[in-house]
Amino acid sequence: MALAAALAISGTIFVRRSWFLVGLVRAGAPVDRSGEVPERVQAEATIVLGQRKLLERIGPGLIHAFIFWGFLVLAPTILIAFIGVLDKHSTLPWLGHQGWFAFLVDVFALLVLVGVLAALWVRKVQRPQRFEGSHRGEADLILGLIATIVISLLLWHATRIALGRSEWPASWSPLSHALSHVFSGGGATKVLERVFVWVHVLAILAFLAYLPYSKHLHIVTAAFNVWFGRTRARGRLEPLRFDDEGVDEEDMRFGAGTSADLTWKQVLDTFSCTECGRCQDACPAFATGKALSPKLLIMGLRDQVFADGAARAGAGGGPDGGPGEGSGSFEPGPLVPGAVTDEVVWDCVTCGACVEACPVSIEHIDHIVDLRRHLVMVESSFPAEAEPMLRDVERASNPWGNPQSERADWAAQLGVRVLEPGDPAPEVLYWVGCASSFDERARTTAESTAKLLQAAGVDFAILGARESCTGDPARRMGNEYVFQAFAEHNVETLNDAGVTKIVANCPHCFNTLANEYPDFGGRYEVVHHSELLAQLVSEGRLKPGPAGEQAITYHDSCYLARHNDVRASPRELVAAVGTPVEMERSGKRTFCCGAGGAHMWMEERGSAINENRVREAAATGAGTLAVACPFCTVMLDDGVQSTGDELRVVDVATLLVEHVEGRPQ
Repeated sequence: MALAAALAISGTIFVRRSWFLVGLVRAGAPVDRSGEVPERVQAEATIVLGQRKLLERIGPGLIHAFIFWGFLVLAPTILIAFIGVLDKHSTLPWLGHQGWFAFLVDVFALLVLVGVLAALWVRKVQRPQRFEGSHRGEADLILGLIATIVISLLLWHATRIALGRSEWPASWSPLSHALSHVFSGGGATKVLERVFVWVHVLAILAFLAYLPYSKHLHIVTAAFNVWFGRTRARGRLEPLRFDDEGVDEEDMRFGAGTSADLTWKQVLDTFSCTECGRCQDACPAFATGKALSPKLLIMGLRDQVFADGAARAGAGGGPDGGPGEGSGSFEPGPLVPGAVTDEVVWDCVTCGACVEACPVSIEHIDHIVDLRRHLVMVESSFPAEAEPMLRDVERASNPWGNPQSERADWAAQLGVRVLEPGDPAPEVLYWVGCASSFDERARTTAESTAKLLQAAGVDFAILGARESCTGDPARRMGNEYVFQAFAEHNVETLNDAGVTKIVANCPHCFNTLANEYPDFGGRYEVVHHSELLAQLVSEGRLKPGPAGEQAITYHDSCYLARHNDVRASPRELVAAVGTPVEMERSGKRTFCCGAGGAHMWMEERGSAINENRVREAAATGAGTLAVACPFCTVMLDDGVQSTGDELRVVDVATLLVEHVEGRPQ
């Protein structure tokens, strides 16, 4: 009777809160996360069961893995304990009698305790900055409950062994067997055996009741969040649909202004945050003293979702506290500045370091861009210094504001073919991009790329004045209207020209063309110029001279390495002309140059991100800082000038053209 009452109380608390949470997720705006089942299964196996992302930091990763794997192994003991409360002479059929399982229970119970003690040491003694702002009290309570569950389990097993009641061979439980010697086996031990099993069961029920109210809600939601995580390229943003038939303008979604505007995946994101701070540790904005902490951003949104959900329920909302449709006169508060400040929203460089670091597949960039979309398109609120860029994109079709007629000026003396309407499509269309067309420093990359393609005998052409901005700066700024107008225009131009393969030297253009234009009917084979050039070198169509001894350190562009996993080909080019030296943060763990998220045209507060990166490059002792992005070229060259370091910032294409035999002059 007592067990039934405890189960009823704990279960009722858990189910009511869970129903409330499910209602909040179901009320989220729609987003398609179906399909790609094999990829989702793989994510569950590696990220959830394998703890892959957590184990990238081996120390903290093992702490969490010990506890997580331990509870997977110990899960059947919950049922065994409930049976033991009801009948001290019964256990789970078959499994409860197996010595090998008893051995695993002891081993993993010990690992869980080691994990709990290590976690307490990290939190109470080491106190890393990444836990600042996290709910430390909740974490301590949860760790205490976990320790109580495991210790009571071991002591219960020890008393059963002392009383001769263990259904499994006692020798298979080395830890429990050793503890059994503490107990005499008399009447007191019989009482303690009942006490320990009840403590164990009640601790489990307390954990169950508290779980959906705590930050450890991620224990339930993380696996779902990983399953519904993005399977397509990480650099792609979900488009807003302005042309959906049957949707009134009043019901159209313009980003996220209130919690009611969040998609169901974004709501699930907020529930899944572990407050581990790994995203914060990886964030270049936070590292350079900005207000943005990706962790605190998600926590702030979660608090707003909970507050609005509770208020909606109080105003006659959905069933059992769920949002429902009949939510009365309740109006949710604004996310900006209610949940986060304007400063936080505009600090983001959309580099994706937070998404890469997150162990539960939270998509921070989607949250930030949706907040920007609402601020820009609904409230016309954005940093004043970005206004000229947005105006120039709309007026001149490029952020530099230069006439379109000047786009191909750099190519005239090289004899590069400009694709005119009606001309036969080339084997490869070279998408030059705005930076390489109009910025003097970045233009060298376009010239070098064209020379190399000519030397290799590649049939290529450029669009010249018919090439417009891809819309990436406007989209990352939050102006989805402008982006979609350019996307549709460029797709029409490319399709009319019969283009099938595109090479781009700008990772931002590359990402947009490859990953975002398919949403608007533009499906092409898109390669980065470093990939094509590395292929031409491997095929012998480009023959660089002997590699020199100059030390070259390569900076991975966020939109190339992290968002699109292009890491090997630029390094192959560096190795072909010099001696590569890696920076501390490279590959998918690269540190941003500071230009992403439209920050190329925005003022930066505090310590400069590009200067931080330049100092890291200089610390390698290399004399050359190789890049594969025109934005990185500009930002890091500015950083070199600011810091006074003696580094040459140069694109990999320019490095290669300087070493290719028989290149055009």
